[in-house]
Amino acid sequence: MELSVYNIAGKDTGKKVTLSDEVFGIVPNEHVVYLDVKQYLANQRQGTHKAKERAEVSRSTRKIKKQKGTGGARAGSMKSPLMKGGGRIFGPRPRDYHFKLNKKVKSLARQSALAAKAQSGDIAVLDTVSFDAPKTKAYLAMLKALSLDTTKSLLITNEVDKNVVLSGRNVPRTKVSNASDINTYDLVNASKLLITVDAIQKIESTFSK
Repeated sequence: MELSVYNIAGKDTGKKVTLSDEVFGIVPNEHVVYLDVKQYLANQRQGTHKAKERAEVSRSTRKIKKQKGTGGARAGSMKSPLMKGGGRIFGPRPRDYHFKLNKKVKSLARQSALAAKAQSGDIAVLDTVSFDAPKTKAYLAMLKALSLDTTKSLLITNEVDKNVVLSGRNVPRTKVSNASDINTYDLVNASKLLITVDAIQKIESTFSK
């Protein structure tokens, strides 16, 4: 697959880049993408939720009313989950949501996400991205030039560029990452991928067998 290369001003540089079929041309595996996104979201959870159950509520344990003759159901202490302020039945307890995925599964998931974006035409290739200083205005100007100012996008660079990261940090609907740190969730969550030429080479060398 051959794509045109643009600069940050949105102009076609006249250069072309060919995406490797070994990485961007595979048949996307939706199930492994689902598993990797599920693991990513699970790992974000703190798992500190807690609700008091019957044994943990501090309330009177005296019998509320006599056992028989009232015409109603039997009632014990005010700790009962049926009473206002009583304990919760099977309430949430602190737990760890992390689970393990094999490296090959995670690798295939990222490849599948990249291939899906390439095959749907949602990848734009940039020659290079650099700013003289951290400027949100410059980042917004780049997105507008590429007609992506209203689109959820992910910019993937070859290496961490502090000026680029800080420029895009406060821009809504966009994220900046480098080729070594991409994850399936960010790839799937973005509507459009902006990838520099150097980043494509690094991605292909990482995933090529």
